Amino acid sequence: MDTHGKKVGMRVAGVDLAAEANRTGLAILSIDELHALNGRIRIDHLLLGADDDAIRATIAQVDGTGIDVPLGWPQRFVEFVSDHASGNLAAPETTDREWRRGLALRETDRFVQRCTGVWPLSVATERIAYAAMRWAGIEAQLRAEGVPVARDGSGSVYEVYPAAALKAWGLRHRGYKGQKNSEVRHQLVDDLSAKFPNLEWNGHRDFCVADDNALDAVLAASIALEAYLGRCEPAPADLKSNALREGWIWVPRND
Repeated sequence: MDTHGKKVGMRVAGVDLAAEANRTGLAILSIDELHALNGRIRIDHLLLGADDDAIRATIAQVDGTGIDVPLGWPQRFVEFVSDHASGNLAAPETTDREWRRGLALRETDRFVQRCTGVWPLSVATERIAYAAMRWAGIEAQLRAEGVPVARDGSGSVYEVYPAAALKAWGLRHRGYKGQKNSEVRHQLVDDLSAKFPNLEWNGHRDFCVADDNALDAVLAASIALEAYLGRCEPAPADLKSNALREGWIWVPRND
């Protein structure tokens, strides 16, 4: 706080959530001048191997956290599975590709594709569902502890998708994952430094080049900061109730 009691700094976190802790990255950024264009953004903490306890403790302690995983499932898919389980599924006119995609994709997935041209992975049909299941358990634990974790971003967490953010920023958003692409990550880290000259890697630059999970954790935290400052696209009014159930991916505006 400054001498007038106003907040001048903050901390945000980012979690690149995998199904298992050993592949889960966690980053914490500190910002010393929240509303200054030249305020320092410093990577205070970066680790690979974040377990549920570490994630919950971090979310409870910082001002906002970006979670790189779907926070919910498509409402139509949930209803489809429920109706199928109970034997009450109405016979569809067709089971073609468009019908299946209607079940597999969330409203936010479609919104991101319209905004950036990037399709997020389907939590209903892709292996990312395993990480989403882990998040669902963490979310329930956080709710039991009284931590606000609304899936639309109105609480202490934001759903993020680094590929969409990188595309919105005009940076390379594909082909930087895996050990064989360390040179691509090296260039991406350089490009991020140019895009965000206030970002201090604080000795973690080589870690982000070496491991894409670490880099995505830093990206998740950076997107959380953008969302906190109102520089991302919130759910439109007609999708707010849907976002509370399905989740909402916060995509930065490239102003």
